Amino acid sequence: MSLYPLKFKPILKELIWGGRKLETCLGKNLEGKTNIGESWELSGVSGNVSVVANGNLAGNSLQELVEIYMDELVGEKIFTRFGKEFPLLVKFIDANADLSIQVHPNDLQARKRHHAFGKTEIWYALDGNGQVKLVNGFERSTNRDELLSKLNDGTLTELLHYESVQKGDVFFVPANRVHTICAGNLVLEIQQTSDVTYRVYDYKRKDANGNERELHLDMALDVIDYSKVNNPKQDYMVEANKPSELVHCEYFTANVLQMNRKIIRDYYSFDSFAICICVEGAITIDGDSFEPVELKTGETVLLPASLGEISYNPLSDKARIIEVYIA
Repeated sequence: MSLYPLKFKPILKELIWGGRKLETCLGKNLEGKTNIGESWELSGVSGNVSVVANGNLAGNSLQELVEIYMDELVGEKIFTRFGKEFPLLVKFIDANADLSIQVHPNDLQARKRHHAFGKTEIWYALDGNGQVKLVNGFERSTNRDELLSKLNDGTLTELLHYESVQKGDVFFVPANRVHTICAGNLVLEIQQTSDVTYRVYDYKRKDANGNERELHLDMALDVIDYSKVNNPKQDYMVEANKPSELVHCEYFTANVLQMNRKIIRDYYSFDSFAICICVEGAITIDGDSFEPVELKTGETVLLPASLGEISYNPLSDKARIIEVYIA
């Protein structure tokens, strides 16, 4: 069966800090649920594997597709590197309240402790007018003892680097960096395939059963990078109808494409799958081997590596997508 641009059913996550913006701002069907903090758009995480929602392959899981189509789906170099594990996770996050202060291990640490990938990620702000904030690293270099002292006397926030958030801001969050998304943010998160998170502090919040959520301080203290953050926000320039790089690292490359006319992209030459997330307006994706696929704000599509040349066609004057692949 021929491959085509693949949409997947969102995996909705009810979380203590979640809200309703995924419905009101991105048009997600929250299925009557409340406190939806995350919509996992594309996931190969065990127990949370995405299922195809469109076309002849509807009902098949991402894992099944990787096993069947291998390098046709992900690219030869990607399949050689990752095998049957899909390497990226894409999600939307609605922070109706502050997320916990947290950190993620790197590949070596995660592999040793959890037989998993580490977690390097980026955030793209879908909303924000400078009134909301997030944390990306430390304001100054610190150490384990000082962090513990600040935790004990309730002044941890004095160590953290807070950034005001404007719509379109991009933040790179490498593994080992302390961080959090504060209340009021709506973000797109692109990350390694991992669900390993160490909570450092959670404001003594209690769950529905009256219990404080588990912290993972012992594991966190061993992986935290205590140095001052030097690059809290990514600088980038948008040039209409051309890809503008947001982040390039060993785990993924992410570009923004702002378009008011057709753009042609040849992903076959990248030898990688691509992920396209519409963050403004709407587009169609066209190619010689498949029927056009429409993508609206808040929707994500996986473009198999074997598709070759495709075109993005804006359906509005200001259509913007985030393009992700592994270089």
